[in-house]
Amino acid sequence: MPLLRSFLFAPGNHPRRVEKALTLDADSVILDLEDAVATAEKPATRKAIAAALAKPRTGLLYVRVNAADTEFCCGDLMAVVRPGLDGIILPKVETPAMLTTIDWVLLQLERQFDLQEGAVDLIPIIETARGLTYLDAILASGTRVKRVAFGAGDFTLDVNMQWQREEAELSYARARIVTASRAAGLEAPLDTVWVDLQDAGGLEASARAALAYGFQGKMCIHPNQVVTVNRVFMSSGEEIAFAERVVAAFAKAEAEGVASIQLDGKFIDYPIVYRAQRLLEKIAVIRARERRI
Repeated sequence: MPLLRSFLFAPGNHPRRVEKALTLDADSVILDLEDAVATAEKPATRKAIAAALAKPRTGLLYVRVNAADTEFCCGDLMAVVRPGLDGIILPKVETPAMLTTIDWVLLQLERQFDLQEGAVDLIPIIETARGLTYLDAILASGTRVKRVAFGAGDFTLDVNMQWQREEAELSYARARIVTASRAAGLEAPLDTVWVDLQDAGGLEASARAALAYGFQGKMCIHPNQVVTVNRVFMSSGEEIAFAERVVAAFAKAEAEGVASIQLDGKFIDYPIVYRAQRLLEKIAVIRARERRI
């Protein structure tokens, strides 16, 4: 079970920021070749990112390449698919063909570099109206896609929507991405970044909303956001303790032939127990990772 609460972006053309990102507690780091890198700097940045793949880090390491329909994407992939790469973040995915094309390119590069076929993870970002409209077909087309991400910045721009602090306008897209992911048999998706670096309260509210919708984690654009995002998606001590009590009490009841109980005045049946078990599995992964760091 992968631990994917926080995905921290680091611009690939800023070596110091890359070095710092690799030492932080983000579950995954995304070295960026897309929005954070000017066109003239992309060739040099590819080389810098390829070198960074060999560096030690505390979590997984992904690269966000340019969109599949740009002149840069193929060159990006050829430069960064190497040993040490955990996955590719593919922005602005709008059609199944975009995904299947990149999937095929990754397969050829895995063969070229003697990587296990399918080893390179692929996370599409859904960030346009077209991508959201064709989401079901997109999710059914990729053979290596385990989860998708939501990009609200480009999405709100595309549909001429105002991205407000309360994020009520994102409700439909968030719910659509979560339910489509579940229907396709994928993991829970990753939520959009929070862009106001001065609004820590807004970041926490956004992360809690994403958790409530069913996202498993959130992308971050600044190191200071990682602690908050990790904490929100960790769940509180009270929630963990209650989950432990639910599992223990229900196991005892089930052994006695009872399939529903009350605990602290709350009705407990199989769906509640499964949720508690899922939470405890996630916590076990988090604690195991913390022991390794």
